[in-house]
Amino acid sequence: MARLRTDVSHSARIWNYWLGGKDHYPVDEEVGDQILGFVPALPRSAVADRAFLARAVRHLAGTEGIRQFLDIGTGLPTADNTHEVAQRVDPSCRIVYVDNDPLVLTHAHALLTSTPEGATDYIDADVHDPEAILRGAAQTLDLDRPVALTLLGILNFVMDTDEAVSILHRLLDAVPSGSFLVVSHPTTEVDGEAMTQAVEYWNGQGSAPMTLRSRTDLARFFDRVELLEPGLVSCSRWRPEPGEPEPAEVTHFGAVGRKP
Repeated sequence: MARLRTDVSHSARIWNYWLGGKDHYPVDEEVGDQILGFVPALPRSAVADRAFLARAVRHLAGTEGIRQFLDIGTGLPTADNTHEVAQRVDPSCRIVYVDNDPLVLTHAHALLTSTPEGATDYIDADVHDPEAILRGAAQTLDLDRPVALTLLGILNFVMDTDEAVSILHRLLDAVPSGSFLVVSHPTTEVDGEAMTQAVEYWNGQGSAPMTLRSRTDLARFFDRVELLEPGLVSCSRWRPEPGEPEPAEVTHFGAVGRKP
């Protein structure tokens, strides 16, 4: 497991800072504020990304009847974690979380508060190693039954698009027809120039490098699934709650697809 570094910013902790949490260090606030100098609306994107996850999980557990979730790139616990949303729909849901940040690991107990009928587990693993993820997940999930694979804000740390697609293919190969893929990713589609400058700054100050992708690049992630409506959109616009005003576009795009 990687050593906890409090002198170098980490994306999960900056995300926590933008979401109003307390699990971050001064370096994360400093870098987070610098990034907001490029894209002031990023906290709105962070909130929209979490809301997209909750809406997608509610739909999958409710309408689609999914009872197993593999959440890769979990991040720090916040309100409405995957298991909380899913188990409110059906207490028997089983959830496996995956991350490799030492601070996330120290808070993993907050992700393991399952209902008696269901189960949660946490795997310390890297998205670049899908085989290790699948081996660990099989201890809690039945991979012969449909699984929802959720990867929010994690594939942007896989710099090569071909490798990112290969990782998704390996994960999808391991689960049966009727499984689902949920992805969100920062893009160049909204505030593209400012986002590019922000990522250049991020990559230049010692943290794990990340990349932005276009809509065309992101569409490749879903080449083996059937997209649910409304397709690949700004994550704020994926099935917003009825009666809400038209949400503003945010810098993260997302989609949900079903494996045929």
